[in-house]
Amino acid sequence: MGAITFYDIAAGDAPDKAFEAIRSEALYEHGHREGTGSIAEKDTFIVFDEPRRSKAAAYRRASELIDANDPRIENKWGPAGALPVTTSSAENGWLFFGWAND
Repeated sequence: MGAITFYDIAAGDAPDKAFEAIRSEALYEHGHREGTGSIAEKDTFIVFDEPRRSKAAAYRRASELIDANDPRIENKWGPAGALPVTTSSAENGWLFFGWAND
């Protein structure tokens, strides 16, 4: 099996609650099987201690980290990355991203 990148935004101040919500959504959508190519494959995440950004800027930064093979998120079996974002409705949120088994 290969790997594919994923990017998911979840609203909320607390990254752990946002992660649980977005991952539960992905598990519901894709099921509990392996190889979904989504955040459903992840059990943990790492918060990148960086400034809160707009969604577009956060997507660009996440892509930079993926393209640079950042060792914190390069393993499809490892944790997802999390960047703080401002959501479309001007709420605090998180961009979860990384590699997933597909």
